Amino acid sequence: MNSPDESAAPALRRLLDLLASGAATEDFAEVLADARRRGAPAGVLAEIDDATWQALRVHRTLRQHRRREAELTALFDTAGDLAASRDLDTVLQAIVRRARMLLGTDTAYLTLPDEAAGDTYMRVTDGSVSVLFQTLRLSLGDGLGGLVAQTARPYATPDYRTDERFHHTGTIDAGVLDEGLVAIIGVPLLLGGQVIGVLFAADRSPRAFSPDEVALLCTLAAHAAIALDTAKSLADTRAALAELNTANELVRAHSAAVQRAEQAHDRLTDLVLRGAEVPDVAAAVAHLLDGEIAVLDAEGEPLAGRPAPAADLAAAVAASRAEGRSVRHGELWVCAVLAGHDTLGTLVLRGRPGLDDADRRLFERAGVVTALLLLLRRSVAETENRVRGELLTDLLTAPGRDPAGLTARGRRLGVDLARPHLVLVAEPADRAGDDRGRLAGAARRYLFGSRGVSAEHGEAVVLLVPVGPGDTDDAEQTADSTARRAAERLARLAGFPVTVGAGRPAAGPAALAASYGEGLRCVRALRVLGRAGEGASARALGFLGVLLGDGHDVDGFVGSALGPLLAYDARRGTELVRTLRAYFDCGGSLTRAKDELHVHVNTVVQRLDRVEALLGRDWNQPERSLELQLALRLQLLAGGGDGPGDG
Repeated sequence: MNSPDESAAPALRRLLDLLASGAATEDFAEVLADARRRGAPAGVLAEIDDATWQALRVHRTLRQHRRREAELTALFDTAGDLAASRDLDTVLQAIVRRARMLLGTDTAYLTLPDEAAGDTYMRVTDGSVSVLFQTLRLSLGDGLGGLVAQTARPYATPDYRTDERFHHTGTIDAGVLDEGLVAIIGVPLLLGGQVIGVLFAADRSPRAFSPDEVALLCTLAAHAAIALDTAKSLADTRAALAELNTANELVRAHSAAVQRAEQAHDRLTDLVLRGAEVPDVAAAVAHLLDGEIAVLDAEGEPLAGRPAPAADLAAAVAASRAEGRSVRHGELWVCAVLAGHDTLGTLVLRGRPGLDDADRRLFERAGVVTALLLLLRRSVAETENRVRGELLTDLLTAPGRDPAGLTARGRRLGVDLARPHLVLVAEPADRAGDDRGRLAGAARRYLFGSRGVSAEHGEAVVLLVPVGPGDTDDAEQTADSTARRAAERLARLAGFPVTVGAGRPAAGPAALAASYGEGLRCVRALRVLGRAGEGASARALGFLGVLLGDGHDVDGFVGSALGPLLAYDARRGTELVRTLRAYFDCGGSLTRAKDELHVHVNTVVQRLDRVEALLGRDWNQPERSLELQLALRLQLLAGGGDGPGDG
């Protein structure tokens, strides 16, 4: 008979093989059963039974170690996910998946509170097949999750359907039933003692969860809490960085705007100090603002750039003056150029419908610089005009005393008396008021920017205006149009009607003095004719101009009155002038006129119709007929013929 050790040895080796191969627990019991079947002695059976028990202890220990190793590996992987700062959804999904894998449950999921809605919602699920369950929202305090959140402790139930420890609701029970869940365990996600979510694992059959499984799920929940806190910290950091970047951009933009404003101020100031003119400043501002700048004077007349209708800008200029800032006017920006309460002009910006604060301040600063430049120019102009005005006074008072000396003196002052000038004589339409001083100021503003001269002389204000090369071709027409425009603008500048008379263009002290006399008589004639507040030249006054003018320009008057008839007779060989003279000589009688002309009365009528077509319908009105009769008489005295032909 073999010794006990020898008979037990095969069984012991078999137990060792089972341990080494990681066999199932049932396989260990089969070793003892096989020994009994072979009829082993009781001592051998006892030894095998004791060895089997020890092998099972080792087997259980190894299995626990392997499970712990798997848990630690999962936890290390989770920690690696957190350290790698991956996307929050990816990290939470990995945690929920590992919880399901390590606990061997059918599903795992994680809920988070929705502060805006006041409930909790499914953030991540794994193993779920029910859409109703995946979109489930839980009111605070309801269900197993509500109990976990309220107590900040883990809870497990082997059968959710019959567990009365927590508050059941129809919505939650319907979702759990649709997913088919029975056993559920939930652990809190804690952060600083505050529950920020709940991690769940669940089976679709009854099951009791061990303390080790609860601890493992709590560890995974801690990782999830860290992931959420890290994500929140990252979001806060990103928000702070975004705010910081925004602040830095604002600081950089402000710094750039300040630097640009300083450069613009230096550039504009340098232009003023170097004696630049208004167009130079306008060009510089247009370049700085990348737009088109126009500078208008107080009356809306352009000083630089493209003109804009003053009537369209009136409301915008008034608003800019009231606010003390530039204002938007359609596609334009308008800035009143102010010196105290005095409006010196207007800046108009085109091509920049949108202006940021920096560019708007730059535009307004340009208005200040323009005001300074206009004030400097006005001060210089007033000083120069005062000195030149003394020259003009001496010229009008005693032109023959020293003509050469006056001409030389004028040349030193920038006034070339040897070139043609227009002499305008202006006086307030209401001579009863004491408005000559205001009119003198208006005259200085009217001549501002030109080489003209003005001075108070007698009861009027006299303006000496240079005549351009192109204006000498039709000097009389230039005198008349200039007088009319001067009357209109001086009235706007002075604030009351102004009467302006213009003498003929003249050059040299004596001729200029004579032209002044003619302009003065023209002003008096306008007053006598009831045309105070208008402007005109001697020629525009018709036969009165012939009587008032020093040169008595008979040919000019005759040509002005009868020119169309004379030209027609010369071109066609008709007798319109002779017919008109006969008509007037016969007192307007067609019968007597046809006898005088020896033609049929219808011929007279036809010729007078032609006269009306050439001279206008008013040819037979009293004032016009008087002028025509005077012209006919002067033409006859001068020896002018009526023209040949038979009409």
